[in-house]
Amino acid sequence: MTGGKLLVYLLRRDLRASDNPILHHLATVKDHGFTHLLPVFVFPANQIEVSGFLEAGLESPYPPARSQVGKFWRCGPHRAKFLAQAVWDLKQTLEDLESGLIIRVGSAADALQHLVSGLSDQRLSVGGVWMAEEPSHEEQQEQASIAAMCSANDIDFKLWQDEKYFVDDRDTGLKQASDLPDIFTSYRKSQEPLRERPRPALPRPVKSSLPEFPDPNLIPPQAPPFVEASNLEDLEMRLLAPLGSLLPNPPPFPEDAASASPFRGGETSAWERLRHLIQSGAMTKYNDTRNGLIGSDFSTKLSAFLALGCLSARRIHKELLDFENGANPLYETGEGYGKGENEGTRSVRFELLWRDYMRLCTKKFGHKLFRLSGFRQDASYHKEWKTSDVTTAKPHQKPSPGEIGRIIERFMEGTTGMGLIDASQRELFHTGYTSNRARQNVASFFSKHMGIDWRYGAEWYESMLTDYDVSSNWSNWQYVAGVGNDPRGDARIFNPVKQAFDYDKEGTYVRSWVPEVRGLEKLENIFQPCTASKAELERAGIADHIMVTDPVKRIEFLVDRKPKPPRKPFSRRRPGGRGGRAAGGATDNGTSGSTSGTGSAPSNVSGGAPRESAGHQHQVAGNQAQQPLMAIHVAHAPPYKGMAMNPAGFQPHVFPPAGLYPLQYNDTQWFDGAWDPSGGWGYGGEPLGRGGRRGNSGHNGWRSHGGGQYAGYTPVAPCFPPQNTRPPA
Repeated sequence: MTGGKLLVYLLRRDLRASDNPILHHLATVKDHGFTHLLPVFVFPANQIEVSGFLEAGLESPYPPARSQVGKFWRCGPHRAKFLAQAVWDLKQTLEDLESGLIIRVGSAADALQHLVSGLSDQRLSVGGVWMAEEPSHEEQQEQASIAAMCSANDIDFKLWQDEKYFVDDRDTGLKQASDLPDIFTSYRKSQEPLRERPRPALPRPVKSSLPEFPDPNLIPPQAPPFVEASNLEDLEMRLLAPLGSLLPNPPPFPEDAASASPFRGGETSAWERLRHLIQSGAMTKYNDTRNGLIGSDFSTKLSAFLALGCLSARRIHKELLDFENGANPLYETGEGYGKGENEGTRSVRFELLWRDYMRLCTKKFGHKLFRLSGFRQDASYHKEWKTSDVTTAKPHQKPSPGEIGRIIERFMEGTTGMGLIDASQRELFHTGYTSNRARQNVASFFSKHMGIDWRYGAEWYESMLTDYDVSSNWSNWQYVAGVGNDPRGDARIFNPVKQAFDYDKEGTYVRSWVPEVRGLEKLENIFQPCTASKAELERAGIADHIMVTDPVKRIEFLVDRKPKPPRKPFSRRRPGGRGGRAAGGATDNGTSGSTSGTGSAPSNVSGGAPRESAGHQHQVAGNQAQQPLMAIHVAHAPPYKGMAMNPAGFQPHVFPPAGLYPLQYNDTQWFDGAWDPSGGWGYGGEPLGRGGRRGNSGHNGWRSHGGGQYAGYTPVAPCFPPQNTRPPA
């Protein structure tokens, strides 16, 4: 190829041939100026441990790829294997297209410099380096170092728009990242109708359409002290070898348990999964099944493929359109074929937009994604996070750093004594997957109930999850920890016992992954073994188990006090709506201290992204007539410390659900009032008109006004929000 011009395409999280804008451009545009194409994938040494590729007796020039706070391996065995499969699958796909892919380890800049120097020695000219842009802090630093390397070697460098997402950044209407609304609902409304938003997916290049792959004999080998993997099995082995035992006391894999996400990595597997979901009708049923815990089809399980770019969001959208429009006979077996958008497909699009939003938050907030104070950085939020680090722990921290370290270890092993949490953690450890519902509860339990630095949990998920995505993982952990873009902040708390009763109604999931409790009969004991009697524990053989003798947290939850009253959920869920991703969305009664709840207590009340606020009707014994809430008059002058309440409408210490209720400001203006049992009354948004028009009101910026002489006073009459009921004249 003397006299030719070679392009290096550096792949990262765009491991696909279909709907790949760089490959599509090279295959269809004839004046791109390159005679040869060299696709390259580099396993980054700062994110993935690469010491398994070392030549015998040599040391790595890179530090171990461990996390900052918890010192966990940043890429655990499940994702390492899935990634290896995805890279190798793309290699085979490109070879089928008469191209190829070379695989390297180290830093991308080092690997590229070695390639450029080696090719120059062969009198081959590297004319350009192209790559797709990524938004996160480390990837931005990597892009800068590669740009600098190219500049030093007089090589053209180009960053391409990352197009694996649902709505193209150029079509969002956002002129800059700072324009992104801090509340997902606002962003969603700006992008609707979602079915019309994505750009068309690009076709896969045809055979022989790409620039020629250079002679393999002229490509320099992997730079020392590392060696190349000879095949997929060798690649997997070298990635997994350094990881060793991840826990001091790993839980055994339970008999009869099975992975809910048993999929291989790669574009080929991604296409198989997508087609199965549509053909089987799982996509159509998605809105009804998405809160499941067991099985492969209750959710799409496409997140791991999306995270690595094995599949693009707009490709999913394109296949859904073909199904909805009856345009692809492959999908005619799927329920709803040719009948337009349904609740399931609409919900999938909603989820894809949520992923977009998390990435845009990363672009907006940058390195704040990894700060303990989060996006919010609320000066009024003075929570003292517990840590196992003696150098950063407060002098008075209780439990001590050493005790917190042991609690974190038990959290990872799944021996906290909280059934739903332990089942999820064991499933995660063994399979690299756990459901969204379980993730929400785990994150809430760790950050809200235990009050431990949420970054330990985020880092453990980074290590363990096959579908780890930097934006989704860290943004959602912030969301549930109360430091992200959840408008309710620290007030959103899950009760994991209540959630287990709601979503594991027979205890099947907990029994499956925590076999120690299989000998217990009552659900409340399965979900919290320490509540069982001594005789029951002895019969089950777990009377001396640490989950029983020393649970890290006990949550009082009465099951049979009285039946649940009829109620209409406060949150009217849009099709596809839900209460947050691994970040909470439902709020169960409880506090971050001693937590209690009853089987009859209203719960799962949501507000803020990504659910929508709506009405809530609450019937109270002795007052079944549905009357509007009595007026609450708020003192005119900020900071609104006083409230003059109509005593006929209130009783002390009777707690309704958290939610929005009309607050009267003066004779003509009303506000949405925010009630939270742990924080008291607050208000948010612009004043409502006398007729109850919502206008721009909302619950952004709630300010708590609990305490004082009105502490404990709450409405007992049924309540309706202003948009449904005119305020009292």
